[in-house]
Amino acid sequence: YYLLFVFPGCRLLAVELTSSNTKPVVQEFQSVELSCIIKSTVTPDPRIEWKKIRNGETSYVFFDNKMQGDFVTRAEILSRTSLVIKNTTRMDTATYRCEVAAPADTKTIDEINIQLTVQVKPMTPRCSVPKAVPVGKSASLHCHENEGFPKSTYSWYRNSEPLSPDSKSTKSHNSSYTLNPATGTLVFHAVHKGDTGRYSCIATNEAGFAKCEEQEMEVYDLNIGGIIGGVLVVLAVLVLITLGICCAYRRGYFANGKESGESYKTPAKPDGVNYIRTDDEGDFRHKSSFVI
Repeated sequence: YYLLFVFPGCRLLAVELTSSNTKPVVQEFQSVELSCIIKSTVTPDPRIEWKKIRNGETSYVFFDNKMQGDFVTRAEILSRTSLVIKNTTRMDTATYRCEVAAPADTKTIDEINIQLTVQVKPMTPRCSVPKAVPVGKSASLHCHENEGFPKSTYSWYRNSEPLSPDSKSTKSHNSSYTLNPATGTLVFHAVHKGDTGRYSCIATNEAGFAKCEEQEMEVYDLNIGGIIGGVLVVLAVLVLITLGICCAYRRGYFANGKESGESYKTPAKPDGVNYIRTDDEGDFRHKSSFVI
């Protein structure tokens, strides 16, 4: 370590920076000022640089007295050292480093880091609600969106009334469910008739909220007697059809049909008559006469 002594009447010649807010927060598409103030320096024209550090990569924002990259059209230097970013986007969330080089000072360089957070309003979440569930069965409802920053939390509504994260505090009916605000999943372990209704979900973060449209979920009674009766009717119909086919076979309704009328037969040649084809004739000619 080095000790630096300052004698009375002597001034320490060292550039020093400060900031009015090292962790600014702004909503997307708004403007924000990244405060960097030179607290002390004797250098009349110090060199100012701004850098952006995001995901381990460093890029210039302000260098050689000029804005760089996409900041050319939407950023400016204020009060010699502070940086103003207009129309911020989610990609502006990063660490910004203000560096000042003052060659005439004993300590020639100083820097300060500003952590900028750009909040993004949630988009309309995607909601999945089963249309019909039998009484006593489980049902899972899902709600999610991935645009909001910081990450959204989720709340579910039935018939426009909020569902408590704790099902034990629900007084409307004896329902048993689990609601996870972080994932947006609502699980009914065994649905009741009272769970029938219109369900919707709201995604919320510091920048705002968004809601999906209501979707109907019906809880119906499972009629065991009706199902058994339907199965018996189907079996009875199949038996009758089988008996009908067997009777039709026995009566010959499915036998191959015989040709109606007599089959055509080639006329027999009269006795004693032969037909010989010659090269001169295109047809047969009579060779011998009839024998009486």
